[in-house]
Amino acid sequence: MTYKHFLLAASATILSLSAVTSRADTYPSKPIKIVVPFAAGGTTDLLARAVGVELSKSWGQSVIIDNRPGAGGNVGAEIVAKSAPDGYTLLMGTVGTHGINQSLYSKMSFDPIKDFAPVTLVAAVPNVLELNTQFAEKNKIKDLKSFIAYAKANPGKMNMASSGNGTSIHLAGELFKSMTKTYMLHIPYRGSSPALTDLMGGQADLMFDNLPSSLPFIKSGKLLPIAVTTAKPSPALPGVPTVASYGGELAHYEASSWFGILAPAGTPKDIVNKLQQEIAKSLSSPAVKDKLISQGADPVGNTPEQFAAHIQAETRKWAKVVKESGAKVD
Repeated sequence: MTYKHFLLAASATILSLSAVTSRADTYPSKPIKIVVPFAAGGTTDLLARAVGVELSKSWGQSVIIDNRPGAGGNVGAEIVAKSAPDGYTLLMGTVGTHGINQSLYSKMSFDPIKDFAPVTLVAAVPNVLELNTQFAEKNKIKDLKSFIAYAKANPGKMNMASSGNGTSIHLAGELFKSMTKTYMLHIPYRGSSPALTDLMGGQADLMFDNLPSSLPFIKSGKLLPIAVTTAKPSPALPGVPTVASYGGELAHYEASSWFGILAPAGTPKDIVNKLQQEIAKSLSSPAVKDKLISQGADPVGNTPEQFAAHIQAETRKWAKVVKESGAKVD
């Protein structure tokens, strides 16, 4: 390399580094949009709004929550996958969009791994097996034992609501049905909120909902919690057992949910890191942390690399669950 070529190469490197520094320093310079792939009112929406409020406070830019429900979260996820990789369009992804759907759907218009840049895992939450209170009282269902007995004695007579095909809420129910050899009619909605509305209205009988979106209705007595789907009981629901504690065919049952921020693939690493650091900072603040825990969520805020590894592990786990349950969406 000649001295002239060395100077040109050095200058190019300096300009490139300057551009990166400038890009990180000026981001964000306009409003950020977080796409929520489910209807407003569900856990995905609640967590996205919590993150959005904190980012807006820190950076002085508006954070717009854009609800795009449909196809088990695939509609909203596709929008982000095909957006400009500039850090201004993000996804509140879920175990459904990034752990389940690629095994459940025969055709996908995007690749959950290749088309996204993981930013951070925001929170993990248990699902809760809950019943319409009047339905439970009418059929003398008080606990998991009496629920299973009713389900086995009445195949096809219970309507199981979910936030959509392929969601963790749907798969938690399918796994339960598979392990207990029971049959309940699945009714998919475009998010937890409309599903909960029909559950409380009596159009559906039960649901395996994410705990944060159901907790207010459980506390008000409108829904009866039977069990949580995590390996350990939830502090937010004292006295409510795990599904696995039933033993027998359910001894190894576990189907928890998680939610995390992702950007389109190709988003500059410095912007991804800046987002992760700010979100993690907000999740560790006592006000946000205590609020999420009280709602039944476990705040995380890990690194992009840790979140990427988590997504890959969950993809493998749920592929096995989908196969064993026999669930499929064309």
